[in-house]
Amino acid sequence: MTRTPISLNRRGFLRATGLGALGIAGAAALSGCGPGTSAAELSEIRYALIGDGKAEPGTILSHGLGGFDVNAAVGLPVSFSTGFAASLPVMEAIKAGSIDFSFATATAIIYAIGGGVPVVPLVAYPLPVDEVDILVPKGSDIKSAADLRGRSVADHQGTTGTYSLVKYLETAGLTIDDIEYVNLTAADAEAAFAQRHVDAWINWQPTIELARRKHDADVLPGVRTYDYAFFVASEKFAFDRPREVATLVRSVRDAQRWIEANPETAVGEFAALGGFGDSTLERDVYYDLVQQKRLSYSGAGDFGVIAPAAVDSTQDLADNFHQLGVYPESVDVRGWFADTRFAPVADAVRAELAKS
Repeated sequence: MTRTPISLNRRGFLRATGLGALGIAGAAALSGCGPGTSAAELSEIRYALIGDGKAEPGTILSHGLGGFDVNAAVGLPVSFSTGFAASLPVMEAIKAGSIDFSFATATAIIYAIGGGVPVVPLVAYPLPVDEVDILVPKGSDIKSAADLRGRSVADHQGTTGTYSLVKYLETAGLTIDDIEYVNLTAADAEAAFAQRHVDAWINWQPTIELARRKHDADVLPGVRTYDYAFFVASEKFAFDRPREVATLVRSVRDAQRWIEANPETAVGEFAALGGFGDSTLERDVYYDLVQQKRLSYSGAGDFGVIAPAAVDSTQDLADNFHQLGVYPESVDVRGWFADTRFAPVADAVRAELAKS
């Protein structure tokens, strides 16, 4: 097994997140400051969308679907930047002063803490417990966590998948040192899995369910997701504009609720925007996952201000990754969340979310 520690400094950030694969918009967001980036006055809110940003609550807001008018609600122009491969590189964009608001995984939060990113946590929610799956080839003799001993397992290191893999192996008294760990991005892992170069592959939705159907693979039982998801804002946006931050948070929540209340309409709109390319299978998978509430955004309709469970879970993730050698340094997650400067922002968000 080979594990490369991920440094929490800027260079480590970029290497860990594959920032070179960023799309044009994402790269532009990092390299320069557009309108609204004045240090003196925030005249525009820059909202980062992960991937192509064509199938998530931000899509509802960016395209005014479902009757949403986010600019009017917030009282400031909201622009949307796409092309971020994950929420990890968004943390770098926030540090560069070119993004103000974003979704963030627990791993992104840990990188932000360790990397000194000026970011404020706004809300959190547990990822769907069945968001992550481990695939094995149809008819494989691998039927449980215990059967993974000595077998090759593909995973994108330092992600939700890694944390779930660690926890899954623990159920059989195993650690990552008991398997042949293969660190691959999702695209490379799928190719390796399809060619039987690895015995198993762990990833999350919708990627893993789409792959399961494409390759007619089996899913191991008992695999769970353990970490939380967050929405965050730059310190400048959160501290200078708590009311606007809170309103944008509520808009995201309401957009996710609209998706879940109108799945056929929402998926149809996402398809019309090119969210699934020409793939009917991808559209069908996404529709099923919306209804089953198994996507990363599925909990966004019920999120709330940061609760102790989210803090404890994120600290546990950071500690596990440090023990594994994935992170070279320990990260004081609890201490960071206890920053008293966050309290007025949390109060504003809590009051806004109390509105129906």
